Amino acid sequence: MWAVYLSLAFTAGMASAIQSAINTQLARAMGGETLIATLISFAVGAVALFFITWVKTDLFGYLAIISHQPWWKLSGGLLGAVFVFTSVLLAPKLGIANMLFVIIIGQLVAAAVIDHYGFIGMAVREMTMPKLIGLVVMGVGLALFSFGDKVWK
Repeated sequence: MWAVYLSLAFTAGMASAIQSAINTQLARAMGGETLIATLISFAVGAVALFFITWVKTDLFGYLAIISHQPWWKLSGGLLGAVFVFTSVLLAPKLGIANMLFVIIIGQLVAAAVIDHYGFIGMAVREMTMPKLIGLVVMGVGLALFSFGDKVWK
């Protein structure tokens, strides 16, 4: 089962790169309006998710309990919109690979802190020396990928 989860994560990573390229082209088609492209992207996703959850779950039963949730549990959608907006804005400026490398480093640092302390209700997964070394190696890899051509010219 672990291999299935890793394959799914790998596929999601590939989808993220493809999504950045598609949304960049959408923004260009919308006169360079990054916010419009982000809105359209989220609207299409929201409509698709609405119909999928309507068919597969008790959608309206779950919607009825939203008002009982603390505000911060609903902030994921806002963070997702910021992520998509940022990727649409930065992909043409940095290139998709550079942008995603930096995003991944940011994700890993935040994830390591969340895991180590068990923030936001997550299980505690202690930061160990191999994990820290892995983060440093990825940071060095990012620097080489992003700036290596300038150094070796």
